[in-house]
Amino acid sequence: MTALPASGDKATRIAACLRERLNTRAVHVVDESARHAGHTPHAGGAPVTGGGTHFRVRVASPLFEGQSHLACHRLVYQALHQLLVCEGVHALAIEIVRR
Repeated sequence: MTALPASGDKATRIAACLRERLNTRAVHVVDESARHAGHTPHAGGAPVTGGGTHFRVRVASPLFEGQSHLACHRLVYQALHQLLVCEGVHALAIEIVRR
């Protein structure tokens, strides 16, 4: 697995990871963190105050062809694993596009 892009905000880095790892035809990433400001991301955690914790992605990839919806979601999670685990991404809403 290649390293994550080192520069840019998290939304830009998420899009770059998806483009690189899933050979995407289209990708759109929205930081929805502001909609969740003030809620606690996990038991005992600090309330969400800034951006970079909640994202929505819309992604189309030839790797999705012939795959179940669940398998497509797994591909997205695998592509973004390091960001999800190591960089404070709390929530990811995924929309799979097949065209």
